[in-house]
Amino acid sequence: MKNHLIKRSFRLAGHATSIALEAEFWTVLEAAAAQRSQSLAALVAEVDTARATQGLPLASALRLAALAHARTGPAAAIRQDQSPD
Repeated sequence: MKNHLIKRSFRLAGHATSIALEAEFWTVLEAAAAQRSQSLAALVAEVDTARATQGLPLASALRLAALAHARTGPAAAIRQDQSPD
């Protein structure tokens, strides 16, 4: 069976890390970054910083950011910390 996850490497807060997501999530995240005129690495770093208070794994936070972008646009994709309690 073919692996459906695509792994990408980033440097976050000075540490190398790899993230594995489905291709569709990477596509949406790339579109979100382009719409914000920033690199994918910058978007991932922003999501990483925003997730710190939520205790989410980075891959989960990125999937939620992609979903928010697909639903409402780039502003909501990063501001996940304002979700209802």
